[in-house]
Amino acid sequence: MTRIILPVTIVSLCFATLAVAHTGVKNPTVLARMEAMKETQESTKVLGAMAKGERSFDADTARAAAAEIARLAGQTPALFEVQETDPNSEALPVIWDRFDDFTEKSLALEAVADALAASIETEEQLRAGLGRIGAACKACHEVYRK
Repeated sequence: MTRIILPVTIVSLCFATLAVAHTGVKNPTVLARMEAMKETQESTKVLGAMAKGERSFDADTARAAAAEIARLAGQTPALFEVQETDPNSEALPVIWDRFDDFTEKSLALEAVADALAASIETEEQLRAGLGRIGAACKACHEVYRK
């Protein structure tokens, strides 16, 4: 049971404050970034619900959710190319100081999610892949997010 809970917990913590953060954002560039992160969160919730048994496992749905995470992760560097901020943004200014590393981390998530989308057939593969997605999210959020 711990093997299921840990990946889901990591992913949940990575996205825990997104809903609150959107409130009052005025900058359209920042809002677009936040919307992309929210979409990533929604796809991650689908995978998490399956991993926890709250939703029936469906390989096609899991692959689609992982593919969506990969698509959004691949778009993330472009969303942050312009250094714009908003008082309600959770993005830290260090993103632009270390943009190459930020980009690497985004592309690492894309690769992990792509691999999962291409291979998931079982709940065990889902759990393992979700753990890797959570680790990739956490690696970026630890450094680049409030």
